[in-house]
Amino acid sequence: MILILCIAILCCIDLFTFKELKTLCNRISGKHSRKFIYWLFWSVNILYILSVIYGYIERPRDMVLKVVSQYYFMIAVGMALYIPKFVFVLFHLIEDLVHLTARFSLKHMRSKDTKVSKAVDTMSRSEFISKVGILTAALPFFSITYGIAKGRFDFKVRNIPVTLLDLPESFEGFRILQISDIHIGSFIGEEHEITKAINLINSQNADIIFFTGDLVNVLATEADHWVTFLGRMHAKYGKYSVLGNHDYGGYYHWSSEAAKTANLDHLKELQHKMGFRLLLNESFPFYLDHQAIGIIGIENWGMPPFPQKADYLKAVKNVENIPCKILLSHDPTYWDNFVAGKKDIDLTLSGHTHGMQFGVSVGSFQWSPIKYKYPHWAGLYRYHNQYLYVNRGLGYIGFSGRVGIPPEITVITLHRDIRDKLN
Repeated sequence: MILILCIAILCCIDLFTFKELKTLCNRISGKHSRKFIYWLFWSVNILYILSVIYGYIERPRDMVLKVVSQYYFMIAVGMALYIPKFVFVLFHLIEDLVHLTARFSLKHMRSKDTKVSKAVDTMSRSEFISKVGILTAALPFFSITYGIAKGRFDFKVRNIPVTLLDLPESFEGFRILQISDIHIGSFIGEEHEITKAINLINSQNADIIFFTGDLVNVLATEADHWVTFLGRMHAKYGKYSVLGNHDYGGYYHWSSEAAKTANLDHLKELQHKMGFRLLLNESFPFYLDHQAIGIIGIENWGMPPFPQKADYLKAVKNVENIPCKILLSHDPTYWDNFVAGKKDIDLTLSGHTHGMQFGVSVGSFQWSPIKYKYPHWAGLYRYHNQYLYVNRGLGYIGFSGRVGIPPEITVITLHRDIRDKLN
C-alpha cells in the first residue's frame, strides 16, 4: 500500500511537471526537438519508477552491504529528480492560487503590475511563470547533485574554543578531536575518501580522540574491511568511544537474541582492534601533571524508539569526586533531559542528528529541518557553565549525500575560566 501511494505521488508530480514543460517547449520550433525532450523526460522518470518497484519487490531479506548501498543511491537519485520537480510544481500551484484570488477579488491588479505586464508583452503569462519556476527548481537540483557527487566527502574541520570553569591548569589548551556517526557501511568502494578523512584527522595533532557512536549502519560486519583504515587514526593520549543507536543491531531481523548479542560483541571487538577504548557506562580519571579530568562514556539513550541503555550512576562511579567532567553521549537528547542543570558535567559531546545531511550553514547562521525534532542539533550550546557540542557526523546514511551540512571533524580546545564561581 505504501509503495502504491508513493508511486502515485511521483506520477502526479511527473504529470504536472510535464504539463508545464510542454508550455515551455511551445516556443521550440523543431517538432523533433520537442519530441526528444518529451521522450527524455518520460524515459528517465519511468526508468526510475520501475527501478523503485523492482527494488521493493526483489529486496533481500539479509542486509547485503552492496545492495543497501544501492538503495541509498536510489534514494539520492530520487531526491535529485523529484525535489526540484516538487519545487517547480509548488511554485505553479501557489502562483495559480494567487492568480485566481486576484482574478476574483482584485480586478485591476494586472494593470497595476507593470513588471508582469511587460513580461506578458513578450511571452504568455504561463511561459513566464514556467521559466521562473525552472530557475527556482534548478537550485535544489544542482545542490543535491553536488551533495551526492562531492558534498558527502567535503570533510570540514571546525575549531571550537570552550572555556570550562573547573578545568585544571595543566589542561589549558588541551585539544580534543571529536568525530561521530561514521556509518562505515555507506562507504563501500570509497577507500580513497576514508583515507582522506583519516589524514585530515591525523593532521590536527590532537591530544585525544573521542568518537561518539554509530560506527556502522546495521551490522558489525560492515566494519570488517575498515579495521586497518580506522586504526590509523591517532592522537597523543589515545582514542575513546561510545556506542550509538545503530551499533546495537536493532535495525535487523535476527534469528535469535544470541545472534544479536554476537553481532554487538563483534562490533566491540572491532573497535578494540581499531585502537578505541569503548566506554560502556563507565568512566576513568584522565591525568596530566598530577591533575585530572573525568572522562565518562554512557551507552545510547534517546527518545523512543531509540535504545535507552544509559546508566549514569554506574558510569560516573570512578570520577564522582573530580570537579571537571566530560561526558560522551551519542544522542544530544540525553543532555536535554538529564544533564543541563541537573548533573555536574562541564562538557557533553554528542552526534546522532547528522544535521539531517541537509540544511544551510553560513557563518553563525544555520538551519535544517532536523531542528524541529532536536532543539540541539548541531554546534555548541550552553546552559550556564555547562556546554554541549553536537557533531554533524563524518558519514551518511539513507541519503547518499550532504547538502549544506558537510561532514565534520571537530577540534575542541579547552581553556580555563579563572573567574570566581559565585560571579
